[in-house]
Amino acid sequence: MSDPKPAVSPSRSTRLIVISLIVLGGLVALLYAAASIWTDVLWYRQLGYLQVLTTQWGSSAVMFVIGFLGMAAPLWLSIWLSFRSQPTYVRVNATLDQYQRVLEPLRTGITWGLPIFFGLIAGLAAASNWTTAQLWLNGVDTGTTDAQFGLDLGFYMFDLPFYQQVVSFALIVVLLSAVLLVALSYLYGAIRIEQRRLRVAKTTRVQLAVTIAVYIALQAVQIWLSRYQQLTDSSGLFTGAGYTSVNAVIPGQTILAAIAVLVVIGFVVAAVTGRWRVSLVGGAVLVVAALVIGVAYPWGIQAFRVQPSERSLEQEYLQRNIDATRAAYGLDDIDVEEYDAVTTAQAGALRSDVETTASIRLLDPELVSDTFRQLQQYKQYYQFGASSDAALDVDRYDIDGSSVDTVLAVRELSQQSSDSWYNNTIVYTHGYGVVAAYGNQVTSDGKPIFFESNIPVSGALEDYEPRIYFGENSPEYSIVGGDDGGSPNELDYPASSSAEGDDTASSDSNQTYTTFSGDGGPVLGDGLTKLLYAMKFGSIEILTSDAVSSGSQILYDRDPVDRVQKVAPYLTLDSDPYPAVVDGRVQWVIDGYTTSNSYPYSNKVSYNSAINDSTQSTTRTTTDSINYVRNSVKATVDAYDGSVKLYAWDTEDPVLQTWQKVFPSTLAPISEMSAELLSHVRYPTDLFKVQRLQLGTYHVTDAGSFYSNEDAWQVPADPQASTDSGAKQSPYYLTMKLPGQSDAAFTLYSTFIPVQQSSGSSRNVLRGYLAANGDAGSTAGEKSESYGKLTLLQLPGETNVPGPGQVQNLFDSDNTVSTELNLLRQGQTTVTSGNLLTLPVGDGLLYVQPVYVRSTGETSYPLLRKILVAFGDQVAFEDTLDAALDDIFGGDSGAVVSDGAGASSSGSSSTTDGSPSNVDGSALNQALETARQALQEREAARVSGDWAAYGTADAKLQQAINDAISSQQ
Repeated sequence: MSDPKPAVSPSRSTRLIVISLIVLGGLVALLYAAASIWTDVLWYRQLGYLQVLTTQWGSSAVMFVIGFLGMAAPLWLSIWLSFRSQPTYVRVNATLDQYQRVLEPLRTGITWGLPIFFGLIAGLAAASNWTTAQLWLNGVDTGTTDAQFGLDLGFYMFDLPFYQQVVSFALIVVLLSAVLLVALSYLYGAIRIEQRRLRVAKTTRVQLAVTIAVYIALQAVQIWLSRYQQLTDSSGLFTGAGYTSVNAVIPGQTILAAIAVLVVIGFVVAAVTGRWRVSLVGGAVLVVAALVIGVAYPWGIQAFRVQPSERSLEQEYLQRNIDATRAAYGLDDIDVEEYDAVTTAQAGALRSDVETTASIRLLDPELVSDTFRQLQQYKQYYQFGASSDAALDVDRYDIDGSSVDTVLAVRELSQQSSDSWYNNTIVYTHGYGVVAAYGNQVTSDGKPIFFESNIPVSGALEDYEPRIYFGENSPEYSIVGGDDGGSPNELDYPASSSAEGDDTASSDSNQTYTTFSGDGGPVLGDGLTKLLYAMKFGSIEILTSDAVSSGSQILYDRDPVDRVQKVAPYLTLDSDPYPAVVDGRVQWVIDGYTTSNSYPYSNKVSYNSAINDSTQSTTRTTTDSINYVRNSVKATVDAYDGSVKLYAWDTEDPVLQTWQKVFPSTLAPISEMSAELLSHVRYPTDLFKVQRLQLGTYHVTDAGSFYSNEDAWQVPADPQASTDSGAKQSPYYLTMKLPGQSDAAFTLYSTFIPVQQSSGSSRNVLRGYLAANGDAGSTAGEKSESYGKLTLLQLPGETNVPGPGQVQNLFDSDNTVSTELNLLRQGQTTVTSGNLLTLPVGDGLLYVQPVYVRSTGETSYPLLRKILVAFGDQVAFEDTLDAALDDIFGGDSGAVVSDGAGASSSGSSSTTDGSPSNVDGSALNQALETARQALQEREAARVSGDWAAYGTADAKLQQAINDAISSQQ
């Protein structure tokens, strides 16, 4: 009878369990990594940009290998030589002997382990810098040279950053090698102190001397490159090399680099001869020279030569900064016009500005989101914008042969009403339609006049695909298509009475369903693909649901900005994508910028700070410090199938030319842009914000005047923002004809006021008016020459045209205005002032501000009730824009105002969808007039002490308020 098998020991069982868990965990991690990698491949391949992904991966992989070997190989060699050259029979002391006994069994692990460990870290760091390497490999000449060294600017933008990174990396490698060499040599006695003398073994001496020589040689290269870096240094009076840099720092760095080369030769000699004195003396000389030539001498020049005569000595270099900054930000071709604005309104003064006055936008896209939502949302699973107060978009459309400024929004999907995976993923998959309203017209009761609206969509726009599968608020992912001949699963829109705004219908008979028929995402054609996506999104239902068939597609990464960023990782994208109905599709249009922070002499700014204002407080870009920017790419994302198209907009941009070599065939030429797409291209807001920030200082082109800073400007604070926020007024889109121009154009504009003085006082008067032409033309494949033209209207210093802050104060302090506003605020209503627009018309500056009234109910929304207008110090507050302009300009402004503009004083009217107005305009106006009279009568009774009359007037006032409220129901 055989003996039974011995039981497995508990310790062995524990080890097996631990090992099994580790292996299992590793397999799961690998599977999740594989899911991430392969789903990325599927996404890019479906979109047609797989080359972008493989180029990034390939570049990162090559840089990882270079970084790994660049760190690991020198460290391995240093450690191997250190161990190999240690003396055999040298006893140092008992403590070090113990360390040696500990290290001996680990010698192989140290020789290979440390290099691999540090190599992996270095490889990951190098892989993250693949863009710098690609710019160096593919950089192009700009055709422009710098003013100091005469080198092409491409050297600074593409080559110098790479060289500096390589040298910095090499210095870390050599320094780490030296530290390991000294540590191991000391532990093994190759470096020791005997009888108060330093003893170094011969082989160690050679290795150490060579290592130090290499380190100093790299320092010499770094010092040499630092000469060129002076041209982008922003620590002084301005960005770039000034008098001290040119006459002290740069020559000093040249001398230091030469001394460093001599010291390198000294250490090489020491490695051969064993005589260290010359090399050590050379090292000391280098340190002293660095202090004297590199620190003390420049400080002395700056303190005793430059500061007493800074204006004259820095003038040449400051002029370089001015010229370079204007070129780098596209300000060198700006048209500057002196505009001697008048402040007194004359009758008929607007007759020559009819094109501008006819297009004055009364709808504020930041206020009417709730109005759009209440009138056009229809169902709780739709939304306009990310929230109820999200700004809508401004564009222009050709309606009945005329270009009309519009406020529009996409009816996007909202899934807040359902927590079911099936509903969120299979049923509620897309939004529906575009809603567009005339920017310069409202109904008699203050509602927008829609020329495109309703479900199903109807209006003045040509037939287009209305379904919005890709938008700013699309779900994380949806599974669409592939119904295999069965009933459609995707809710399209509410049918029958639901289309009229009835939210009570919920049965299938009152809903219309559809099936996605485009090519918008990877196909879930097999079990493995379903498994990978189930792991990616953490949803087992993708694998188990019978609604996911072999033809189903999974749509994800659906935000237009995210999609463009993934296929064009080198671009900084504008924070305001906008939808446009183009060629039968809803297309998201996104502006892409190429930037640099290495343009010689150009002023550096924080990109994120520059674009933050009252409408933009956050940005998704990681770009911050820049001193060069171009709107190099226009991108579109199809709202139905998510297809991305990139157009090379600025083909002369050297940064774009470089990236085109990295990612060939990913950009289409302008010649492929349709006429309709070109007609909806506009000047980008973020670029304009950066340019206006720079122009606040750099509108001054003379170095002497620039130095005195006597004419610096700033963007005024938004009059509607809280004073604590300090938010700047946003630029606004308007169709206008600038003074001296023959044609009106879709324009982006902003204003300037003087910079606040150190004493804290500031005159809020206009000093400049910047406008950018945003009309790209309407001929297929041909960009208009006038597009992007910047015009600056400069107001004379002695002219006191009120700025936006002063005008808002005029409105708020005017007795008539404040009285009527107080009347509107009484009862169950709130009053909100809209965007304050500034227009250069009538030989002066005209301000227009819509005033919205809103009841306090849950389903309330703002209605345009009044128009505020100012010209100089004259103020008008009327029901219509036409009446307000006539009031300002002597009873006859000469302006042309579109039909329906402003809140009409006539009787009730109908909205554009045919439903009767719920506000009686004449009754409201009559009630407000009665309330105004009652308020005056009550105040007069109070002053005279006639309390019986006071009670009568108060009752009259309350009745008028009730009548006003009733007229809105």
